[in-house]
Amino acid sequence: MAETTVVHLLRHGEVHNPSGILYGRLPGYHLSDNGQLMAKTVAKAVAGRDIAAVYSSPLERAQETATPVAATLGLDIVTDDRLLEAGNLLEGRTVGTGLRILRSPRNYRYFWNPMRPSWGEPYPVIVARMRSVIEDAREAVRGHEAVLVSHQLPIWAIRMAAEGRRRLWHDPRRRQCGLASLTTLTFDGDRLVSVGYSEPAGSLERGPSVPGA
Repeated sequence: MAETTVVHLLRHGEVHNPSGILYGRLPGYHLSDNGQLMAKTVAKAVAGRDIAAVYSSPLERAQETATPVAATLGLDIVTDDRLLEAGNLLEGRTVGTGLRILRSPRNYRYFWNPMRPSWGEPYPVIVARMRSVIEDAREAVRGHEAVLVSHQLPIWAIRMAAEGRRRLWHDPRRRQCGLASLTTLTFDGDRLVSVGYSEPAGSLERGPSVPGA
């Protein structure tokens, strides 16, 4: 039997965003106090695992989530642009109550093709870059485990692809990818054998987050 390698995809913790901005790849969005507690909680949860590498998106909220994990494990953070949030033409706009951003006439021109999606980075492109960094991390830690800190849509897109779902377009409200959650890919050699999900900091989540986070 080939060696078992595990790659954990960790979504960042809660972000300080009182104005409800769809921040996407914009700089300057940091973890809230609760988000920092989420990151520390995840670090404690994985402390006893055989993790040999920690990778992270370059965005502040991801780096701040990766920091206590890497520190607990005595590892450096490998920053990788392939773990970035999905590109979104609506970033910088206020989401509003009940996703009001979707009902604003000024935004209708972006919604002509939800299957691509027309308002942002195509789903197959997201999957391709996430698959690439996962494969590189798996090679780097063969027989051990790695943590990759990323964002909700990239993690959900690669999970859908890993589970063999035929279509990648979906209702964002149905994503199983809570703040500071772990989506776990287990490989036997080069073969993916299971996809798992857990929420070590789930008790700290206070409600739905802004999409595109």
